[in-house]
Amino acid sequence: MLTYIAANTATSGTESRAVLLLHAFPLSAAMWQPQIDALTKAGFTVIAPNAFGIEGSEEKESWNFTDYAHELSNLLESLKIEKVTVVGLSMGGYQAFEFYRLYPEKTISLVLCDTRAEADAPEARTTREEFIKAVHGAGAEEAIRRMLPNYFASGTYTAKPELVTHVKDIIRKQPAKVITATMRAIMMRTDASPLLSTIHCPVLVLAGEDDKATPPETNKSISSRIPGAQFRLLADAGHISNMEQPEEFNRALFDHIEKVRID
Repeated sequence: MLTYIAANTATSGTESRAVLLLHAFPLSAAMWQPQIDALTKAGFTVIAPNAFGIEGSEEKESWNFTDYAHELSNLLESLKIEKVTVVGLSMGGYQAFEFYRLYPEKTISLVLCDTRAEADAPEARTTREEFIKAVHGAGAEEAIRRMLPNYFASGTYTAKPELVTHVKDIIRKQPAKVITATMRAIMMRTDASPLLSTIHCPVLVLAGEDDKATPPETNKSISSRIPGAQFRLLADAGHISNMEQPEEFNRALFDHIEKVRID
């Protein structure tokens, strides 16, 4: 079973507008609070699950994104939610691809944020193996040391120290074995590139203009390969763009959802 943050699920159903928020690595559903607040205020059904082992979700030593997509489907069924707009950032984007591959009939639309479609190249897998060994030995602080420099635009580290501290606090809550199991799931992910041309729901691709982990060109390439997809660049934002520029992110998200509603 997965733990999750949810709102307005009492009104869920076929006709409701439901949004599924899939978090980045090695964060939790807490990263989505600015979007949860805005969507809830607007009356949307919101579900923000924690991946396996995160914040009380069932822990698994070995899992992959197929496992997780099935668990997400089970969660939606338990909440009597038939269809959702799936929003995934970074790792959440990988999970969104897999959810769509398995459950296109449950996907109203996709919002893919600061992510990539390709599987890891050999050098990337080597880096991830090194990361796993380091975190196994030194714990969450090592994950913070390695991940945090790639999260935000350069000016954010001094302009928004409270945001940096908040992200550190989220990562510190995660046990080393959960972080490493999640990293292995990332390493094992399926190459979503062949899927892109077959996606037929509305798609928005968002990217922070200063994203060093998945640069804007990487995200723009995703949108160019999905029929009818829209691309939007977020100024003064890095990899965790929803937290760094929540107002601009929310504006783009609502524009997309309202367009889907009209269509």
